[in-house]
Amino acid sequence: MTNRRDLLKLSALAAAAATLPTLAWAAQSGAVGRAAKPLNILILGGTGFTGPFQVDYALARGHKVTLFNRGKRPSPEWSGEVEQLHGDRNTGDLKALEGRKWDVCIDNPTSLPFWVRDAGAVLKDNVGHYLFISTISVYADGSKPGIGEDAPLGQYKGKDAMAETQENLRADIENLYGPLKALSEAEARKQFGERVTIVRPGYIVGPRDETDRFTYWPHRVAQGGEMLVPGDGSDPVQIIDGRDLGEWMVRLAEAGTYGVFNAVGPEKTLTMDAMLQGCQAATGGKPTYTHVAPEFLEEQKVEELPIWVSAKSGPYAGYGQVSNARAIAAGLTYRPLGTTVTDLMAWFRSQPPERQATLRAGITHEKEAELLKLWRARRA
Repeated sequence: MTNRRDLLKLSALAAAAATLPTLAWAAQSGAVGRAAKPLNILILGGTGFTGPFQVDYALARGHKVTLFNRGKRPSPEWSGEVEQLHGDRNTGDLKALEGRKWDVCIDNPTSLPFWVRDAGAVLKDNVGHYLFISTISVYADGSKPGIGEDAPLGQYKGKDAMAETQENLRADIENLYGPLKALSEAEARKQFGERVTIVRPGYIVGPRDETDRFTYWPHRVAQGGEMLVPGDGSDPVQIIDGRDLGEWMVRLAEAGTYGVFNAVGPEKTLTMDAMLQGCQAATGGKPTYTHVAPEFLEEQKVEELPIWVSAKSGPYAGYGQVSNARAIAAGLTYRPLGTTVTDLMAWFRSQPPERQATLRAGITHEKEAELLKLWRARRA
């Protein structure tokens, strides 16, 4: 059963995203209009999950794009020219950024405050607008529906936040991820003042998602047969297509929009049953759904069901009900669920057979069958 630990792993899991040879799924359907004013955009990262969508959309809008990263991943085949700069923020090697100016900086991979501090030392006088991808895991209390951007944030309880490393974060992600992201937000404001946009996504899904957290559901629906569904089907689910997130961030840069925004979707409430029905319509699968009580799953210590969070119990019930009103007012739009599912499954089925053979999230068929058998016996 999904809990906050899963949400806290968003950044670490997304960092494992592999690159595609092309970006066939990058831009919105149809032609992308040119921006009124071309920008010179620096993207920190840019070759992970959402970064390539930002790059390709920015190019389509007529912007100039520079990437800064370690150069460890091969870059996709962009639709235009992209400047590549290399360095290592872990070691403070930002020399490639010195003496350069950009209109906008989009910071994708940062989970450690000293990364923001060091970037600010080089860029604060050379960048007009700084956009930072944070997370809804910054909130101190995830139990209340309708969490807004002004809700209290989690507090760091360690000795020295600036001394935290990726190794420390991985070792204690449940206690460190949210508070360190919150401190990274604060450091962004310290370095860049009011010229900051903080974007807090939840579950990012769609093509290029190497975590398989959302992929598990359309993949399982497509297989058919009796399918275990957690809860009674009414629990709300919040997801955002990585393309919607990436493209919206470029539009925020174009508009010069500052502030803090929860980047969750869809626009209207999506229940667990509605999500599965959307997956069924998109994949053509014909499963039969068996709803299983959250209490039974807790009793059986089932923790592998991704995306879903029970809205009726537990300290993280509100995580499927975060308010996105401010983001929608600032222009965040959403692809239809069917488009996300169709494109995701097309991408997934284009992966090597060994990649498709074992999903990285969800329960196995054997465990599902065992749980369904126990559930039927309990109900008899």
